[in-house]
Amino acid sequence: MTGNRVVYPPDLADRVAVRSLVRLWLNAIAGVALGGVTAVSALLFTVVALLLLASAHVLGRWGSSLRTAVDGGALALTELELRRIIRFHGRLHTDVLFPQRCRWYLGMRWTIGLLGVGVVLFLTLCVVVAGSMFSAWIMNGSWGLIENSERVNGRLLAQAALPGMLLIFVAVVGVAGVGSLERWFVIQVLGRQSERLLHQRVAELTSSRDHVVDAIDDERRRIERDLHDGIQQQLVAVGMLIGRARRADEPDKERELLAQAHAASQVAISELREVANRVYPIALDHAGLHAAIETMAQRASVPIRLTYELTERLRPAVETAIYFVISEAVTNATKHATPRLVEVTVTHQRFERALATITDDGLGGADPAGTGLSGLARRVAAMDGTLNVDSPVGGPTVVTASVPCG
Repeated sequence: MTGNRVVYPPDLADRVAVRSLVRLWLNAIAGVALGGVTAVSALLFTVVALLLLASAHVLGRWGSSLRTAVDGGALALTELELRRIIRFHGRLHTDVLFPQRCRWYLGMRWTIGLLGVGVVLFLTLCVVVAGSMFSAWIMNGSWGLIENSERVNGRLLAQAALPGMLLIFVAVVGVAGVGSLERWFVIQVLGRQSERLLHQRVAELTSSRDHVVDAIDDERRRIERDLHDGIQQQLVAVGMLIGRARRADEPDKERELLAQAHAASQVAISELREVANRVYPIALDHAGLHAAIETMAQRASVPIRLTYELTERLRPAVETAIYFVISEAVTNATKHATPRLVEVTVTHQRFERALATITDDGLGGADPAGTGLSGLARRVAAMDGTLNVDSPVGGPTVVTASVPCG
């Protein structure tokens, strides 16, 4: 032992290296064999997913549920595949998994899995044939079943040994090759490659910066519009009523005008509170996202059913983004879809993401490229999130926003 390092004798070091190599190869063949089993699952999932997605367009309100189920299945199966590859074929790093990429991966990887099944079966056949020939040679040579059996079986064994060893070697290398191919394919489809990831990240940050600027400009225009069309008009009306009251000759007329001015001032104060709340609800800072959504639901003109499953508070920027997605979606539904009920669900998603789903039973037909929804998409994209809008004519409209928690 030198320091903390163990020094083996040369022959023992060779044996340790051989045993380690054998363990690695047995680990690889176990991973390839298991990959053949999961390949069947991937193939079945791909066929079923294609059928469900093709029928989702004609199922109305059930279509979004089918798409959500397919996306969840794709994420779950891909996560299992990643665990298998990491366990049997080595460590790897992947990007954040998205349903579309997972579906594409599962739709292609089953071919590699079936190739692995073929390689394992070929190796098994080679080993069985080689074992049978060796057993026959031992039995014939030992028991003398035929004349000159030792010479004849020796010649036959020599003739079959070289091609048999080559076939077994090809099968052994094939197992390692399939394992390496699986790992390479995951890296190409789902993995992180430094150069590709760098270019992709630069493009995402550039786009996010543009989205942030656009979102800020949209907010400024909305605030200016709210102040100009709402509070400013109310204050002008208050000023006119007070002016008329000062010029009134009769005390009763003066009191009536002052009462109208007082009522108009209360409306202006209420409008100012609404604008301030739309700019940034103070409840987010004091009580968190759950309380802010409950307050918004209580003030909404349409019934809202809230399901909130988060157990911990998110960072402020994430809570703000989710709140405004829900608020704007509810406002759009109230103005344009005349729904009887709006359902809001906030829950955890895989890979440290928060998912907000807003469903209304209104008229549908919402345009994702419209001013309100496109502004929401830019706000969510600025947080590295995604916004999806499914709104067939006749309803229902389903808005989903997925935002990273970290």
